[in-house]
Amino acid sequence: MSKTLVQMTAEIIQSQITSKQMSTDEIKTALNDTFQALKALQDAEAGGDIVTEAEDANPTVDPKKSIQKNKVVCLECGQEFKMLSPKHLGSHGLTAKEYRKKYGFSARQPLCAKALSEKRSLSGKERGIPANLRISIDARTKKKGASK
Repeated sequence: MSKTLVQMTAEIIQSQITSKQMSTDEIKTALNDTFQALKALQDAEAGGDIVTEAEDANPTVDPKKSIQKNKVVCLECGQEFKMLSPKHLGSHGLTAKEYRKKYGFSARQPLCAKALSEKRSLSGKERGIPANLRISIDARTKKKGASK
């Protein structure tokens, strides 16, 4: 016997609640959004309509607001992470480079929460990575100048 849309919606949201904390309002919104999405899929299936990527390409969050202080929201599925891993992006059939291009991020934009990016930057500076990088760049520049 197949499950009803309400049962499927409840199972999906129950699964989300076990993996991340959600307020009552977030649960209500998630239930409604999930139910509407399942209903739209059911209606499309019954009508023989095929959902195209163009219809599905509308991100769940504004790209400019997706990278926040303590989280980054995947624009493909709406899930929240500290960092968008290659594995997660791969589940959407994208690389980090393709994801950045699709949503208009610069090539150097870190796909992680701002706090994590700042923490990594400070950690690198404490270890002297920028100074070592500068030495390496200077050495490379001298080699190019000498070989011309």
